[in-house]
Amino acid sequence: QVTLVESGGGSVQAGGSLRLSCAASGISGSSDCMGWFRQAPGKERERVAAISPGGEWTYYTGSVKGRFTISRDNAKNTLYLQMNSLKPEDSAMYYCAAHSDCSTLWRGSPRYWGQGTQVTVSS
Repeated sequence: QVTLVESGGGSVQAGGSLRLSCAASGISGSSDCMGWFRQAPGKERERVAAISPGGEWTYYTGSVKGRFTISRDNAKNTLYLQMNSLKPEDSAMYYCAAHSDCSTLWRGSPRYWGQGTQVTVSS
């Protein structure tokens, strides 16, 4: 059974930082593409960042480039998202996702999803 468990969300002021973690079990951390998505109330889910199985390639949506950094520790089966210079528009539920193919994940159709962790940024 595959489980993805996010942690690290919370409330911060604009300009602050948070680090999200996603602990994966039931999958091989070194063979699956992993990523982060987010969804704010009343808005569609959007992709945020993704990372290839070995960590060689990373992808970011334009609004977070230069502020967010995705990384992974395959030995610990854990995915991270370092978020700096947070803005109120970053407020959303953040979801961890995994799929064997990065293109499928980046299109928004990963096989596995976590339950989400809430990020709230106040102005």
